[in-house]
Amino acid sequence: MSSIHSDRSIAESPLSNGDLAPTEADRRTWGTYDFAALWIGLSIVITTYTLASGLIAAGMTWWQGLLTVSLGNVIVLIPMLLNAHPGTKYGIPFPVLVRSSFGIRGANVAAMARALVACGWFGIQTWIGALAVDTLMSTLWHGWADVDGHKAIAFGAFWLIQVAIILRGIEGIRWLERTAAPLLIGGSAALLIWAFDAGGGIGNVFSASSKLVTDDQNFWSLFAPGLAANIGYWITLSLNIPDFTRYARDQKSQALGQTLGMPTTMTAFSFVGIAVTAATIVIYGKAIWDPVALIARLLGDQTILLALAMIVIVIAQLSTNMAANVVSPSNDFSNLSPRQITFRMGGLITAVIGIVSLPWKLYEDVGAYIFTWLVGYGSLLAAFAGVMIVDYWILRKTKLDVPDLYRPGAGGRYWFTNGFNVRALLAVAIGVIPVIPGFLNAATTKGGVVADPNFLDQLYRYGVFVAFGLAAVSYFAMAQAVPRESTAAALAE
Repeated sequence: MSSIHSDRSIAESPLSNGDLAPTEADRRTWGTYDFAALWIGLSIVITTYTLASGLIAAGMTWWQGLLTVSLGNVIVLIPMLLNAHPGTKYGIPFPVLVRSSFGIRGANVAAMARALVACGWFGIQTWIGALAVDTLMSTLWHGWADVDGHKAIAFGAFWLIQVAIILRGIEGIRWLERTAAPLLIGGSAALLIWAFDAGGGIGNVFSASSKLVTDDQNFWSLFAPGLAANIGYWITLSLNIPDFTRYARDQKSQALGQTLGMPTTMTAFSFVGIAVTAATIVIYGKAIWDPVALIARLLGDQTILLALAMIVIVIAQLSTNMAANVVSPSNDFSNLSPRQITFRMGGLITAVIGIVSLPWKLYEDVGAYIFTWLVGYGSLLAAFAGVMIVDYWILRKTKLDVPDLYRPGAGGRYWFTNGFNVRALLAVAIGVIPVIPGFLNAATTKGGVVADPNFLDQLYRYGVFVAFGLAAVSYFAMAQAVPRESTAAALAE
Protein backbone atom coordinates (compact mmCIF):
# COMPACT_ATOMS: atom_id res chain seq x y z
CA MET A 1 0.00 0.00 0.00
CA SER A 2 2.82 2.41 0.88
CA SER A 3 4.46 1.68 -2.48
CA ILE A 4 1.24 2.55 -4.31
CA HIS A 5 0.98 5.74 -2.28
CA SER A 6 4.59 6.64 -3.08
CA ASP A 7 4.05 6.04 -6.79
CA ARG A 8 0.96 8.27 -6.70
CA SER A 9 2.77 11.03 -4.82
CA ILE A 10 5.59 10.98 -7.39
CA ALA A 11 3.19 11.03 -10.34
CA GLU A 12 1.26 13.98 -8.86
CA SER A 13 4.38 15.93 -7.88
CA PRO A 14 5.15 19.17 -9.77
CA LEU A 15 8.76 17.93 -9.79
CA SER A 16 7.88 14.89 -11.89
CA ASN A 17 6.78 13.96 -15.38
CA GLY A 18 6.86 10.83 -17.52
CA ASP A 19 10.57 11.35 -18.29
CA LEU A 20 11.81 12.24 -14.80
CA ALA A 21 9.83 9.68 -12.77
CA PRO A 22 11.64 6.46 -11.74
CA THR A 23 11.95 3.97 -14.60
CA GLU A 24 9.40 1.16 -14.36
CA ALA A 25 10.61 -2.46 -14.19
CA ASP A 26 9.30 -3.30 -17.69
CA ARG A 27 11.48 -0.54 -19.21
CA ARG A 28 14.69 -1.74 -17.58
CA THR A 29 15.81 -3.78 -20.58
CA TRP A 30 19.36 -2.59 -21.30
CA GLY A 31 21.91 -5.39 -21.06
CA THR A 32 25.70 -5.59 -21.30
CA TYR A 33 25.67 -5.27 -25.09
CA ASP A 34 23.56 -2.11 -24.93
CA PHE A 35 26.08 -0.38 -22.65
CA ALA A 36 29.09 -1.62 -24.61
CA ALA A 37 27.40 -0.47 -27.84
CA LEU A 38 26.62 2.87 -26.20
CA TRP A 39 30.32 3.44 -25.52
CA ILE A 40 31.39 2.22 -28.94
CA GLY A 41 28.98 4.72 -30.47
CA LEU A 42 30.19 7.46 -28.13
CA SER A 43 33.91 6.81 -28.59
CA ILE A 44 34.27 6.23 -32.33
CA VAL A 45 34.02 9.81 -33.47
CA ILE A 46 36.35 12.33 -35.11
CA THR A 47 37.13 14.18 -31.87
CA THR A 48 38.43 10.92 -30.33
CA TYR A 49 40.44 10.28 -33.49
CA THR A 50 42.28 13.59 -33.02
CA LEU A 51 42.80 13.50 -29.22
CA ALA A 52 46.14 11.66 -29.20
CA SER A 53 47.22 13.24 -32.48
CA GLY A 54 46.91 16.68 -30.91
CA LEU A 55 49.20 15.61 -28.07
CA ILE A 56 51.73 14.20 -30.53
CA ALA A 57 51.73 17.43 -32.54
CA ALA A 58 52.56 19.29 -29.32
CA GLY A 59 55.63 17.10 -28.64
CA MET A 60 54.70 13.64 -27.36
CA THR A 61 55.76 10.39 -29.01
CA TRP A 62 52.97 8.20 -30.37
CA TRP A 63 53.07 5.78 -27.43
CA GLN A 64 53.13 8.61 -24.89
CA GLY A 65 50.06 10.12 -26.50
CA LEU A 66 48.27 6.78 -26.51
CA LEU A 67 49.26 6.09 -22.90
CA THR A 68 47.88 9.47 -21.83
CA VAL A 69 44.56 8.80 -23.55
CA SER A 70 44.33 5.29 -22.09
CA LEU A 71 45.20 6.35 -18.53
CA GLY A 72 42.75 9.24 -18.65
CA ASN A 73 39.92 6.93 -19.64
CA VAL A 74 40.75 4.33 -17.00
CA ILE A 75 40.69 7.09 -14.37
CA VAL A 76 37.39 8.60 -15.54
CA LEU A 77 35.80 5.13 -15.55
CA ILE A 78 35.90 5.22 -11.72
CA PRO A 79 33.51 8.18 -11.20
CA MET A 80 31.52 6.88 -14.17
CA LEU A 81 30.76 3.60 -12.39
CA LEU A 82 30.25 5.26 -9.00
CA ASN A 83 27.62 7.67 -10.36
CA ALA A 84 26.05 4.93 -12.50
CA HIS A 85 25.06 2.92 -9.42
CA PRO A 86 22.13 5.07 -8.17
CA GLY A 87 20.66 5.25 -11.66
CA THR A 88 20.33 1.48 -11.75
CA LYS A 89 19.38 1.06 -8.09
CA TYR A 90 16.59 3.65 -8.07
CA GLY A 91 15.76 4.14 -11.75
CA ILE A 92 16.25 7.90 -11.54
CA PRO A 93 17.92 10.29 -14.03
CA PHE A 94 20.76 12.67 -13.22
CA PRO A 95 18.75 15.84 -12.41
CA VAL A 96 16.63 13.87 -9.93
CA LEU A 97 19.65 12.16 -8.34
CA VAL A 98 21.44 15.46 -7.87
CA ARG A 99 18.50 16.78 -5.85
CA SER A 100 19.78 14.61 -2.99
CA SER A 101 23.13 16.40 -2.86
CA PHE A 102 22.34 19.95 -4.07
CA GLY A 103 18.73 20.30 -2.98
CA ILE A 104 15.45 20.35 -4.89
CA ARG A 105 16.18 23.77 -6.39
CA GLY A 106 19.96 23.57 -6.19
CA ALA A 107 19.83 20.56 -8.52
CA ASN A 108 19.14 22.99 -11.36
CA VAL A 109 22.56 24.62 -10.80
CA ALA A 110 24.33 21.29 -11.40
CA ALA A 111 21.92 20.34 -14.19
CA MET A 112 22.41 23.61 -16.07
CA ALA A 113 26.20 23.41 -15.71
CA ARG A 114 26.01 20.01 -17.40
CA ALA A 115 23.37 21.03 -19.95
CA LEU A 116 25.13 24.13 -21.29
CA VAL A 117 28.36 22.19 -21.84
CA ALA A 118 26.36 19.55 -23.72
CA CYS A 119 24.82 22.25 -25.90
CA GLY A 120 28.29 23.46 -26.88
CA TRP A 121 29.37 19.91 -27.64
CA PHE A 122 26.17 19.30 -29.60
CA GLY A 123 27.10 22.22 -31.84
CA ILE A 124 30.70 21.03 -32.32
CA GLN A 125 29.67 17.48 -33.23
CA THR A 126 26.95 18.79 -35.53
CA TRP A 127 29.49 20.95 -37.33
CA ILE A 128 31.88 18.01 -37.80
CA GLY A 129 29.00 15.86 -39.03
CA ALA A 130 28.01 18.63 -41.42
CA LEU A 131 31.52 18.60 -42.93
CA ALA A 132 31.08 14.89 -43.64
CA VAL A 133 27.67 15.55 -45.21
CA ASP A 134 29.24 18.33 -47.30
CA THR A 135 31.94 15.94 -48.55
CA LEU A 136 29.33 13.29 -49.27
CA MET A 137 27.27 15.72 -51.35
CA SER A 138 30.38 16.87 -53.24
CA THR A 139 31.01 13.23 -54.12
CA LEU A 140 27.50 12.57 -55.32
CA TRP A 141 27.14 15.85 -57.19
CA HIS A 142 30.18 17.69 -58.56
CA GLY A 143 28.25 20.97 -58.72
CA TRP A 144 27.60 20.93 -54.98
CA ALA A 145 30.73 22.97 -54.18
CA ASP A 146 29.43 25.79 -56.40
CA VAL A 147 26.19 26.12 -54.40
CA ASP A 148 26.21 29.26 -52.26
CA GLY A 149 26.40 28.39 -48.57
CA HIS A 150 26.76 24.66 -49.21
CA LYS A 151 28.37 24.04 -45.80
CA ALA A 152 25.56 25.91 -44.06
CA ILE A 153 23.03 23.81 -45.96
CA ALA A 154 24.84 20.62 -44.88
CA PHE A 155 24.85 21.87 -41.29
CA GLY A 156 21.12 22.50 -41.45
CA ALA A 157 20.42 19.07 -42.96
CA PHE A 158 22.49 17.24 -40.34
CA TRP A 159 20.82 19.29 -37.61
CA LEU A 160 17.36 18.31 -38.88
CA ILE A 161 18.29 14.60 -38.96
CA GLN A 162 19.21 14.84 -35.30
CA VAL A 163 15.99 16.67 -34.45
CA ALA A 164 14.05 13.80 -36.03
CA ILE A 165 15.88 11.31 -33.78
CA ILE A 166 15.28 13.52 -30.73
CA LEU A 167 11.56 13.37 -31.40
CA ARG A 168 11.70 9.55 -31.18
CA GLY A 169 12.91 9.75 -27.57
CA ILE A 170 15.34 7.51 -25.67
CA GLU A 171 14.40 4.31 -27.50
CA GLY A 172 15.30 5.91 -30.83
CA ILE A 173 18.73 6.72 -29.40
CA ARG A 174 19.13 3.18 -28.06
CA TRP A 175 18.28 1.73 -31.51
CA LEU A 176 20.83 4.06 -33.14
CA GLU A 177 23.61 2.96 -30.75
CA ARG A 178 22.91 -0.76 -31.18
CA THR A 179 22.82 -0.45 -34.97
CA ALA A 180 25.84 1.83 -35.28
CA ALA A 181 28.29 -0.19 -33.13
CA PRO A 182 29.21 -2.95 -35.64
CA LEU A 183 29.38 -0.46 -38.52
CA LEU A 184 31.76 1.77 -36.59
CA ILE A 185 34.02 -1.11 -35.55
CA GLY A 186 34.15 -2.36 -39.14
CA GLY A 187 34.94 1.09 -40.53
CA SER A 188 37.71 1.65 -37.98
CA ALA A 189 39.28 -1.74 -38.71
CA ALA A 190 39.22 -1.06 -42.46
CA LEU A 191 40.96 2.29 -41.98
CA LEU A 192 43.66 0.74 -39.77
CA ILE A 193 44.32 -2.13 -42.22
CA TRP A 194 44.69 0.40 -45.04
CA ALA A 195 47.16 2.47 -43.00
CA PHE A 196 49.49 -0.44 -42.24
CA ASP A 197 49.21 -1.90 -45.75
CA ALA A 198 49.69 1.32 -47.72
CA GLY A 199 52.19 2.71 -45.20
CA GLY A 200 54.60 -0.20 -45.59
CA GLY A 201 53.96 -2.00 -42.32
CA ILE A 202 53.55 -1.18 -38.65
CA GLY A 203 57.20 -0.31 -38.05
CA ASN A 204 57.38 2.04 -41.00
CA VAL A 205 54.18 3.82 -40.01
CA PHE A 206 55.18 4.44 -36.43
CA SER A 207 58.66 5.53 -37.43
CA ALA A 208 56.96 8.23 -39.47
CA SER A 209 54.91 9.33 -36.44
CA SER A 210 57.86 11.42 -35.22
CA LYS A 211 57.18 13.74 -38.16
CA LEU A 212 53.78 14.58 -36.68
CA VAL A 213 55.52 16.68 -34.03
CA THR A 214 55.24 20.38 -34.82
CA ASP A 215 56.24 21.72 -31.38
CA ASP A 216 59.09 20.87 -29.01
CA GLN A 217 57.39 20.79 -25.60
CA ASN A 218 58.59 18.03 -23.31
CA PHE A 219 56.42 15.15 -22.16
CA TRP A 220 55.93 16.28 -18.56
CA SER A 221 54.78 19.76 -19.55
CA LEU A 222 52.11 18.14 -21.74
CA PHE A 223 51.20 15.14 -19.60
CA ALA A 224 49.20 16.92 -16.87
CA PRO A 225 46.98 19.03 -19.17
CA GLY A 226 46.76 16.14 -21.64
CA LEU A 227 45.64 13.71 -18.93
CA ALA A 228 43.22 16.28 -17.51
CA ALA A 229 41.82 16.89 -20.99
CA ASN A 230 41.20 13.19 -21.51
CA ILE A 231 39.49 12.94 -18.12
CA GLY A 232 37.55 16.11 -18.92
CA TYR A 233 36.47 14.55 -22.23
CA TRP A 234 34.07 12.21 -20.40
CA ILE A 235 33.79 13.76 -16.93
CA THR A 236 30.58 15.32 -18.21
CA LEU A 237 29.02 11.94 -18.86
CA SER A 238 30.16 10.63 -15.48
CA LEU A 239 27.69 13.10 -13.98
CA ASN A 240 24.68 12.17 -16.05
CA ILE A 241 25.40 8.46 -16.63
CA PRO A 242 22.30 7.67 -14.49
CA ASP A 243 20.29 8.96 -17.47
CA PHE A 244 21.29 5.67 -19.14
CA THR A 245 21.86 3.24 -16.27
CA ARG A 246 18.30 3.83 -15.05
CA TYR A 247 17.33 1.48 -17.92
CA ALA A 248 19.81 -1.28 -16.95
CA ARG A 249 18.58 -4.78 -16.08
CA ASP A 250 20.98 -4.90 -13.15
CA GLN A 251 24.23 -3.43 -11.82
CA LYS A 252 26.39 -6.12 -13.44
CA SER A 253 25.06 -5.33 -16.94
CA GLN A 254 25.86 -1.64 -16.79
CA ALA A 255 29.20 -2.01 -14.98
CA LEU A 256 30.51 -4.75 -17.28
CA GLY A 257 29.21 -3.09 -20.43
CA GLN A 258 30.82 0.22 -19.56
CA THR A 259 34.12 -1.34 -18.50
CA LEU A 260 34.35 -3.29 -21.74
CA GLY A 261 33.11 -0.45 -23.92
CA MET A 262 34.65 2.81 -22.75
CA PRO A 263 38.42 2.63 -22.05
CA THR A 264 39.05 -0.06 -24.66
CA THR A 265 37.24 1.73 -27.49
CA MET A 266 38.67 5.14 -26.64
CA THR A 267 42.21 3.74 -26.61
CA ALA A 268 41.70 1.64 -29.73
CA PHE A 269 40.22 4.45 -31.81
CA SER A 270 42.90 6.88 -30.67
CA PHE A 271 45.41 4.27 -31.85
CA VAL A 272 43.64 4.23 -35.22
CA GLY A 273 43.92 8.01 -35.39
CA ILE A 274 47.65 7.94 -34.66
CA ALA A 275 48.41 5.12 -37.11
CA VAL A 276 46.36 6.52 -39.97
CA THR A 277 47.67 10.06 -39.58
CA ALA A 278 51.26 8.76 -39.45
CA ALA A 279 50.60 6.65 -42.54
CA THR A 280 49.54 9.74 -44.49
CA ILE A 281 53.08 11.11 -44.03
CA VAL A 282 54.51 7.97 -45.64
CA ILE A 283 51.96 7.90 -48.44
CA TYR A 284 51.33 11.59 -49.22
CA GLY A 285 54.41 13.25 -47.74
CA LYS A 286 52.39 15.28 -45.26
CA ALA A 287 50.09 14.66 -42.31
CA ILE A 288 46.38 14.67 -43.01
CA TRP A 289 44.78 15.07 -39.60
CA ASP A 290 41.15 15.19 -40.69
CA PRO A 291 39.74 11.72 -41.53
CA VAL A 292 37.02 13.29 -43.67
CA ALA A 293 39.63 15.00 -45.85
CA LEU A 294 41.72 11.81 -45.95
CA ILE A 295 38.87 9.57 -47.04
CA ALA A 296 37.81 12.10 -49.66
CA ARG A 297 41.35 12.04 -51.09
CA LEU A 298 41.74 8.28 -50.80
CA LEU A 299 38.43 7.36 -52.43
CA GLY A 300 37.92 10.41 -54.59
CA ASP A 301 37.57 8.37 -57.80
CA GLN A 302 35.49 5.59 -56.22
CA THR A 303 32.13 7.24 -55.74
CA ILE A 304 30.29 4.32 -54.17
CA LEU A 305 33.00 3.52 -51.60
CA LEU A 306 33.44 7.19 -50.74
CA ALA A 307 29.70 7.61 -50.23
CA LEU A 308 29.63 4.57 -47.94
CA ALA A 309 32.61 5.84 -45.95
CA MET A 310 31.02 9.27 -45.50
CA ILE A 311 27.78 7.63 -44.38
CA VAL A 312 29.73 5.72 -41.67
CA ILE A 313 31.31 9.01 -40.51
CA VAL A 314 27.89 10.65 -40.41
CA ILE A 315 26.57 7.73 -38.34
CA ALA A 316 29.56 8.10 -35.99
CA GLN A 317 28.74 11.75 -35.41
CA LEU A 318 25.06 10.97 -34.94
CA SER A 319 25.62 8.16 -32.45
CA THR A 320 27.95 10.29 -30.32
CA ASN A 321 25.88 13.44 -30.44
CA MET A 322 22.59 11.78 -29.62
CA ALA A 323 23.90 9.91 -26.57
CA ALA A 324 26.45 12.35 -25.17
CA ASN A 325 24.88 15.70 -25.95
CA VAL A 326 21.12 15.26 -26.16
CA VAL A 327 20.00 12.85 -23.43
CA SER A 328 21.44 14.83 -20.52
CA PRO A 329 20.36 18.37 -21.46
CA SER A 330 16.93 17.06 -22.47
CA ASN A 331 16.41 15.80 -18.92
CA ASP A 332 18.19 18.81 -17.43
CA PHE A 333 16.00 21.37 -19.18
CA SER A 334 12.95 19.27 -18.30
CA ASN A 335 13.98 19.51 -14.64
CA LEU A 336 13.63 23.31 -14.80
CA SER A 337 9.88 22.97 -15.24
CA PRO A 338 8.81 19.30 -15.39
CA ARG A 339 5.15 20.02 -16.11
CA GLN A 340 5.91 22.26 -19.09
CA ILE A 341 9.15 20.83 -20.56
CA THR A 342 9.30 17.21 -21.71
CA PHE A 343 12.38 15.21 -22.74
CA ARG A 344 11.67 15.95 -26.39
CA MET A 345 11.18 19.68 -25.83
CA GLY A 346 14.41 19.75 -23.81
CA GLY A 347 16.16 18.11 -26.78
CA LEU A 348 14.85 20.81 -29.12
CA ILE A 349 16.12 23.52 -26.77
CA THR A 350 19.52 21.80 -26.86
CA ALA A 351 19.52 21.74 -30.64
CA VAL A 352 18.77 25.47 -30.87
CA ILE A 353 21.44 26.48 -28.35
CA GLY A 354 23.90 24.24 -30.24
CA ILE A 355 23.50 26.50 -33.27
CA VAL A 356 23.92 29.82 -31.48
CA SER A 357 27.11 28.59 -29.74
CA LEU A 358 28.96 29.09 -33.08
CA PRO A 359 30.60 25.62 -33.06
CA TRP A 360 32.79 26.31 -36.09
CA LYS A 361 34.61 28.89 -33.97
CA LEU A 362 35.06 26.51 -31.02
CA TYR A 363 36.57 23.80 -33.20
CA GLU A 364 38.88 25.83 -35.43
CA ASP A 365 41.83 25.87 -32.98
CA VAL A 366 42.76 22.30 -32.00
CA GLY A 367 45.25 23.38 -29.31
CA ALA A 368 42.78 25.65 -27.57
CA TYR A 369 40.09 22.99 -28.02
CA ILE A 370 42.10 20.46 -25.99
CA PHE A 371 43.89 22.60 -23.43
CA THR A 372 41.25 25.28 -22.80
CA TRP A 373 37.83 23.93 -23.73
CA LEU A 374 38.24 20.35 -22.47
CA VAL A 375 40.35 21.09 -19.40
CA GLY A 376 38.32 24.14 -18.46
CA TYR A 377 34.86 22.63 -18.39
CA GLY A 378 36.28 19.34 -17.07
CA SER A 379 37.52 21.16 -13.99
CA LEU A 380 34.14 22.76 -13.38
CA LEU A 381 32.17 19.55 -13.68
CA ALA A 382 34.73 17.53 -11.72
CA ALA A 383 33.80 19.64 -8.69
CA PHE A 384 30.14 18.63 -9.05
CA ALA A 385 31.19 14.99 -9.42
CA GLY A 386 33.23 15.18 -6.20
CA VAL A 387 30.21 16.40 -4.23
CA MET A 388 27.87 13.82 -5.76
CA ILE A 389 30.14 10.87 -5.00
CA VAL A 390 30.86 11.90 -1.41
CA ASP A 391 27.18 12.56 -0.78
CA TYR A 392 25.88 9.27 -2.21
CA TRP A 393 28.61 6.83 -1.23
CA ILE A 394 30.04 8.23 2.03
CA LEU A 395 27.30 10.31 3.66
CA ARG A 396 24.19 8.46 2.51
CA LYS A 397 25.83 5.06 2.04
CA THR A 398 23.85 4.57 -1.22
CA LYS A 399 20.46 5.00 0.52
CA LEU A 400 17.97 7.52 -0.87
CA ASP A 401 14.36 8.34 -0.03
CA VAL A 402 12.98 8.31 -3.59
CA PRO A 403 9.53 9.89 -2.89
CA ASP A 404 11.26 12.79 -1.12
CA LEU A 405 13.33 13.46 -4.24
CA TYR A 406 10.02 14.61 -5.76
CA ARG A 407 8.73 16.48 -2.70
CA PRO A 408 9.04 20.30 -2.71
CA GLY A 409 8.75 22.42 0.39
CA ALA A 410 10.13 22.40 3.91
CA GLY A 411 8.67 18.98 4.72
CA GLY A 412 10.92 17.27 2.18
CA ARG A 413 14.17 15.62 3.22
CA TYR A 414 16.09 17.24 0.34
CA TRP A 415 14.72 20.78 0.68
CA PHE A 416 17.68 21.93 2.81
CA THR A 417 17.66 25.80 2.87
CA ASN A 418 14.89 27.10 0.62
CA GLY A 419 15.60 24.25 -1.77
CA PHE A 420 19.39 24.70 -1.87
CA ASN A 421 22.13 22.70 -0.14
CA VAL A 422 24.45 25.63 0.51
CA ARG A 423 27.28 23.31 1.61
CA ALA A 424 27.27 21.56 -1.76
CA LEU A 425 27.32 24.82 -3.72
CA LEU A 426 30.07 26.21 -1.50
CA ALA A 427 32.14 23.03 -1.99
CA VAL A 428 31.86 23.42 -5.78
CA ALA A 429 33.04 27.03 -5.49
CA ILE A 430 36.00 25.94 -3.32
CA GLY A 431 36.92 23.39 -5.98
CA VAL A 432 36.57 25.69 -8.99
CA ILE A 433 37.90 29.10 -7.85
CA PRO A 434 41.60 28.05 -7.58
CA VAL A 435 41.70 26.95 -11.24
CA ILE A 436 40.02 30.06 -12.69
CA PRO A 437 43.20 32.26 -12.95
CA GLY A 438 45.04 29.51 -14.83
CA PHE A 439 42.02 28.97 -17.07
CA LEU A 440 41.88 32.66 -17.99
CA ASN A 441 45.60 32.66 -18.73
CA ALA A 442 45.33 29.57 -20.93
CA ALA A 443 42.25 30.96 -22.68
CA THR A 444 44.16 34.08 -23.70
CA THR A 445 47.30 32.18 -24.79
CA LYS A 446 47.56 31.04 -28.41
CA GLY A 447 47.21 27.27 -28.58
CA GLY A 448 46.02 27.12 -24.97
CA VAL A 449 49.42 26.09 -23.48
CA VAL A 450 51.28 28.57 -21.26
CA ALA A 451 55.03 28.36 -21.98
CA ASP A 452 56.29 29.37 -18.55
CA PRO A 453 53.56 28.31 -16.11
CA ASN A 454 53.37 29.76 -12.60
CA PHE A 455 51.74 28.10 -9.58
CA LEU A 456 48.21 29.09 -10.59
CA ASP A 457 48.82 27.80 -14.12
CA GLN A 458 49.96 24.48 -12.65
CA LEU A 459 46.77 24.27 -10.57
CA TYR A 460 44.80 24.68 -13.79
CA ARG A 461 46.86 22.03 -15.57
CA TYR A 462 45.81 19.61 -12.87
CA GLY A 463 42.41 21.26 -12.76
CA VAL A 464 40.28 18.11 -12.87
CA PHE A 465 42.12 16.63 -9.89
CA VAL A 466 42.25 19.91 -7.97
CA ALA A 467 38.55 20.71 -8.43
CA PHE A 468 37.40 17.17 -7.67
CA GLY A 469 39.62 16.79 -4.62
CA LEU A 470 38.94 20.19 -3.05
CA ALA A 471 35.18 19.92 -3.62
CA ALA A 472 35.00 16.38 -2.24
CA VAL A 473 37.12 17.06 0.85
CA SER A 474 35.46 20.38 1.69
CA TYR A 475 31.96 18.95 1.26
CA PHE A 476 32.78 16.02 3.53
CA ALA A 477 34.32 18.35 6.13
CA MET A 478 31.29 20.65 6.12
CA ALA A 479 28.92 17.68 6.41
CA GLN A 480 30.74 16.55 9.56
CA ALA A 481 30.20 19.96 11.13
CA VAL A 482 26.38 19.66 11.15
CA PRO A 483 24.04 17.20 12.88
CA ARG A 484 23.90 13.76 11.27
CA GLU A 485 20.14 14.01 10.70
CA SER A 486 20.46 16.93 8.30
CA THR A 487 22.67 14.92 5.99
CA ALA A 488 20.26 11.98 6.01
CA ALA A 489 23.26 9.69 6.14
CA ALA A 490 21.37 6.65 7.36
CA LEU A 491 18.07 6.30 5.57
CA ALA A 492 15.93 3.20 5.70
CA GLU A 493 15.82 1.11 2.56
